[in-house]
Amino acid sequence: MKILKYLALLCAVFSSMPSFSQTKLLDSLFNELKHPANETEKAVLLNGIAAEYENEPEKMLHYARQAMDVSHRAGLKQQEANAWRNVGNANIILSKYTLALKSFTNSQQLYEALVKSDRKNNDYKNGLANVYGSIGIVCSEQNNYAKGLEYYFKALKLFQETGQEEIVAIVYNNIGDIYSTQKEYTKALDYFNKALWIQKKTGDPSSAITISNIGKIYLAKDDDEKALQSFNEAEVQFGRFENNRGLAELYNNYGNFYKKGNELQKAIAYYNKALALFEQLGEKYGAASSLSFLGSVYVKEGRTADAIANLKRSSALAEEIGVLDQVRESEKALSDIYEKMGNDAEAFRHYKKYTAAKDKIINSENIKSIVREEMNYEFERKAALAKVEQEKRQVLYDEQGKRHRQQLLFIGLSAVLVFGIAFLVYSRLQLKKRLTLQRDLAEYEQKALHLQMNPHFVFNCLGSISSFIVQNGTDQAIKYLSKFSKLMRLTLEYSKESVIPIDKEIESLQNYLELEQLRFNNMFEFEITKDPDIEDDMALPPLLLQPFVENAIIHGIVPKKMRGLITIDFKLEGEKLVCTVTDDGIGINRSKKLKEASVTVHKSMALEITRKRLEVIQAVTSRSSHVEIKEILNTIGEPAGTRIILNLPVQYANN
Repeated sequence: MKILKYLALLCAVFSSMPSFSQTKLLDSLFNELKHPANETEKAVLLNGIAAEYENEPEKMLHYARQAMDVSHRAGLKQQEANAWRNVGNANIILSKYTLALKSFTNSQQLYEALVKSDRKNNDYKNGLANVYGSIGIVCSEQNNYAKGLEYYFKALKLFQETGQEEIVAIVYNNIGDIYSTQKEYTKALDYFNKALWIQKKTGDPSSAITISNIGKIYLAKDDDEKALQSFNEAEVQFGRFENNRGLAELYNNYGNFYKKGNELQKAIAYYNKALALFEQLGEKYGAASSLSFLGSVYVKEGRTADAIANLKRSSALAEEIGVLDQVRESEKALSDIYEKMGNDAEAFRHYKKYTAAKDKIINSENIKSIVREEMNYEFERKAALAKVEQEKRQVLYDEQGKRHRQQLLFIGLSAVLVFGIAFLVYSRLQLKKRLTLQRDLAEYEQKALHLQMNPHFVFNCLGSISSFIVQNGTDQAIKYLSKFSKLMRLTLEYSKESVIPIDKEIESLQNYLELEQLRFNNMFEFEITKDPDIEDDMALPPLLLQPFVENAIIHGIVPKKMRGLITIDFKLEGEKLVCTVTDDGIGINRSKKLKEASVTVHKSMALEITRKRLEVIQAVTSRSSHVEIKEILNTIGEPAGTRIILNLPVQYANN
């Protein structure tokens, strides 16, 4: 039965070893059932036995109800839900669709509660998705296509969440079948293609059937070229994965294609190939279709005797298996042929068979309509109950919401009061902190200025100038004195500002380094670079880098007693201005050892005051401001210099 094949794919409730035949598997399950470890195992085994009796619905019902009783007594909600689903499957086989729907609805309610209790449990989600799929199948079998689609899409969402790709492809195919039945070919094609994409990705051999279905859609849309391409691709796939039934269906599709193009001999050849395969498989439904197709082609060719023979065989097979649609079509075609031949008696006899089949179909449709109404009543009853429950919950939520709003109002007023008090205290503290910072900033700026202008440096400069004059180096002395006076002027000028443009700081450092070059007989070279992304009005506190540059010369390059290099780099990193001072001197650790016995107060204060200035900058701007000192090592791990990295917040001179 076609519907059961879909259910077997969508609604498997028990996993077992695939190598077992049904009889061996049932024997194994019955043996285990004699001594179950606990009630859970017993319920699982009973559900598994029920699922295996897909061709004996009464036995399926018997064991499913046993599983339901055990599960209900033991409070095993998942197994009880599976039992209801097995009952639903048995009722489908018995054509009791209303009872099937009620069973699936009970299973749905149990699974929805399980999913709600544990939304991360994929077993619960897959169980609920299977139930939704089963309801979708019941609805589509009763031509209730809107409800069928609704439940297929619910199942689809859950299977996608749990990553069940192969089952997702099946659901896509079922949705495509509904749209195809309703002649919504574009939508059908879309869902068949979605199914095919997954099947090709997973290597699913049933992709050939999907490709064949796609070809049928193209044929219905009169896109014959794409239809033939799809049929050819499907034939290649059937060659890779043996599926004679699918191949026989494909041959019928080829026949329909060539019949439509009026290539009747090719159509007859393919219909005969399909008929041979169906007869080999004992597939009477497919054989009846092939015979009917052959009869219609023979009518076109004027081969009346052949047409009558094939149509009679088609009608007989279809009547044997209860396929009324095929009986109606074949008998109508036979009646028309005999009428044209002038054989009124035979025409009337076949016409009576045609009307009888048609009446049965109409009665069947009426029954389906009644069942559909019963099913809709069940859906509406469930929706009404859900609405009542929702209204009860809404009244409760409204009452809770009212109390909650009152509590929030009281908490809000209390919070405003507390916040107001806290804000007043915070404002006073911030004011005090700001005044303290301003005082400290002024103090440290003055100390920094004094450090820049320390007597030691001034006396050294004047001594160097004097030495140049004594040695008749008048030009050198004048040059030195010019740079010295310019540096003093810049130092005094910049010390009045809280920040200065980076170019001004670079100018000051340039003068200072040139002076030190003259003083130490060009013992070092220097480079100053600036990131082109740095804007002209970007600024930093004045005289901030000079102490680090001085340390690089005095404690890094000079003790090295070899020609050295000092580099100063300004660059942007996000919202930070990064200033780097690098030397290739003796390294920070060795320098510390040399200074241990002779470090001066001035040098210690220079670094300490710079750190304090950075803390003040950080407090004022509310952004990170810090200094890093790293020792540089060469390839063999020996000290090769020192790197100072200042991370400053981006500031602008015009602010």
